[in-house]
Amino acid sequence: MGLLCGRDLVFGFLLFCVLSSVSVGLAAPCAFPAIYNFGDSNSDTGGISAAFVPISAPYGEHFFHKPAGRDSDGRLTVDFIAERLKLPYLSAYLNSIGANYRHGANFATGGSTIRRQNETIFQYGISPFALDMQIVQFDQFKARTADLYNQVKGTPEADKLPRPEEFSKALYTFDIGQNDLSVGFRLGPDQLKAALPDIVNQLAAAVKHLYEQGGRSFWIHNTGPFGCLPVNLFYVSNPPPQGYLDELGCVKAQNEMSIEFNRQLKDRVTKLREELKEAAVVYVDVHAAKNGLIANAKRLGFADPLKVCCGYHVKYDHIWCGNKGQVNGSEIYGGSCKDPSVYASWDGVHYTEAASKWVADQTQNGSLTDPPTPITQACHRL
Repeated sequence: MGLLCGRDLVFGFLLFCVLSSVSVGLAAPCAFPAIYNFGDSNSDTGGISAAFVPISAPYGEHFFHKPAGRDSDGRLTVDFIAERLKLPYLSAYLNSIGANYRHGANFATGGSTIRRQNETIFQYGISPFALDMQIVQFDQFKARTADLYNQVKGTPEADKLPRPEEFSKALYTFDIGQNDLSVGFRLGPDQLKAALPDIVNQLAAAVKHLYEQGGRSFWIHNTGPFGCLPVNLFYVSNPPPQGYLDELGCVKAQNEMSIEFNRQLKDRVTKLREELKEAAVVYVDVHAAKNGLIANAKRLGFADPLKVCCGYHVKYDHIWCGNKGQVNGSEIYGGSCKDPSVYASWDGVHYTEAASKWVADQTQNGSLTDPPTPITQACHRL
């Protein structure tokens, strides 16, 4: 009797999994009218350029053929999300010139963190536009565009404004957390580990707030393998201390902390799914995609994933992408490599368009999401 019950339980579980997969496959595509994105430089399409000094050449050269407010040679993962949903690329909220918000807005800015930092951290390139500030900006955007739309409804001016009734039908995307790790590593691993629960809870609070504002579809990226960013290897001694690097040649302790951050984030997103009864909340394992790219770079047609396309980095001489500097009395320009499409890292911190496209292709089909959900069906709650 007990064995039969056990078999029934296993069969029931397998049947549930099969039916869940079938239901996702048969679900109608979501007609998302807009995307509202929150994040850091991994998804910033012009916010930090509008707020401070514009990003200069050779950034943007590969796809846009000019600087386009993105820390890459071309498109970012959020651009590929827009393409997949057949929507225009997102205008940055902070960009007042030539912006079109009919199909969403981007509140991400380079250097942003989930948890607000004190002023002393800003010297390290951390943005004052932390996630809580991005949420405040969204609230203001939603209220002000609704008032303005009602004033100009039926005129050509309305074509660049979101429809008030479409905020509840939009997709809300998050790609943030990398800079919280960056700040934490400067402060010390013990302090960072102690801060992780608060960091993920603050992201959850942002999602809850957007839910209260009517948002129902959420697409939440975890963070990539931080220790594999080439910038973290620039000043490592040769040979490195024993046990300092992992099997991929990345900083082991930093990658372990990235994994712990993602574990806690996934747990918190799972709880969010229970708390927000009318929301579809999808956790996206960007870490697995990026880790897979780094581990299999050669097989996938990429160069050494720990080498940088743009900039001059030889031994302990480092000239950042687009800058000039002196090396042994000669002026050196940190220019771009000949073919960014075979590189994973653009400038040591950010990925190339080719790498971002590969990550997008691996994640947007639902094979690396929890629950397994293609982005085109991310409005359906499982």
